[in-house]
Amino acid sequence: MIARRPLLLALGAAGLAPGSARARTPAADSALSNAPLRFPRDHGSHPETRVEWWYVTGVLRAATAASDAPPDNGFQLTFFRVRNDLERPLDSAFAPDQLMLGHAAVSDLGRRRLLHDQRVLRHGFANARTEIGDTAVRLGDWQLRRLDGANGHSRYTLVMHGETAGFALSLSLQAPQAPLLQGQEGWSRKGPGEQQASRYVSEPQLSGTGKLALRDGGTREVQARCWLDHEWSNLYLGRGAEASADSAVGWDWLGLNLDDGSAMTLFQMRGGDGAPIWTGGSWRGADGRQVDFQQQLRFEPLAFWRSPVSLATYPVKWRVRTPRGVFLVEAAYDAQEIDGRRSTGFLYWEGVSRLADESGRTLGWGYLEMTGYAGRVPL
Repeated sequence: MIARRPLLLALGAAGLAPGSARARTPAADSALSNAPLRFPRDHGSHPETRVEWWYVTGVLRAATAASDAPPDNGFQLTFFRVRNDLERPLDSAFAPDQLMLGHAAVSDLGRRRLLHDQRVLRHGFANARTEIGDTAVRLGDWQLRRLDGANGHSRYTLVMHGETAGFALSLSLQAPQAPLLQGQEGWSRKGPGEQQASRYVSEPQLSGTGKLALRDGGTREVQARCWLDHEWSNLYLGRGAEASADSAVGWDWLGLNLDDGSAMTLFQMRGGDGAPIWTGGSWRGADGRQVDFQQQLRFEPLAFWRSPVSLATYPVKWRVRTPRGVFLVEAAYDAQEIDGRRSTGFLYWEGVSRLADESGRTLGWGYLEMTGYAGRVPL
């Protein structure tokens, strides 16, 4: 998401923090459009909004492995676009009115290690840009591009290289269904405020093949089962002090691909006291039938891990009560915290997780994202 998938502290990291001599707070008071979504245009960028991200996560197995075998690796690739309204607008291609940030990571489940990289660049040049008409995002040699594939459904190509971190991944992915419009036709509430929302489109159950290279593990062919989120918003966590009724400090989010072809999105926005301010998500079956979960979820933490880096304590096993039943979600391993302080400016937990029923039977795999445990997310 919601992941999340986010980020005005990035402006501070780039020397453009609101309140500085060069920048002011973006005009987030402008209303987020609730117009019906139109594709492929709404797969593309929305530069008039305050923050936007394209977020891809997935699990990887050897090309010859059974499709229901436990994964060997997981990955995330997230592109952020952040609007920065200048105090004195500049008529120049070098004006930092839009910034791009990126996070890329590979989770090595066998060795229980996380490899990650991050980037920040000014938007608008050949090596850092988004397109308005469709998904075509580039940040250096990290790329995500969408085309129409079979039956008009999305086909994505993804490339990410973490030279310092020691990984490279390239994938070709096909969506089995039309985009999943979260909430009410893509209007996803994030709190009690009327504009406390995002436009939110998901592409679950993306599948395909590619190559994964690890510096100390060689290069191999892989099969992938992935999830893509595209979100844009002006007001995500609410206004005011951290303790105010409509202000969240972070969220817990899950994007889960089930082995039967269905998919679940589950999230809660948390206040400063840890209590949920808002819950939401959805279930979509392999037949395309969809159920909305707004304000119908209950998250119960069952096990915890304390980070030696941030000293934050994260729930790494959850029981989630939903209209579709009660599920268990457990991290594939605990130490999947991302240190994003050189880009977005904060730490968060993002990692491969297993979905099970109450008896412990595996139902699928996906990604769990947890923010706000190491400090309020600056959205």
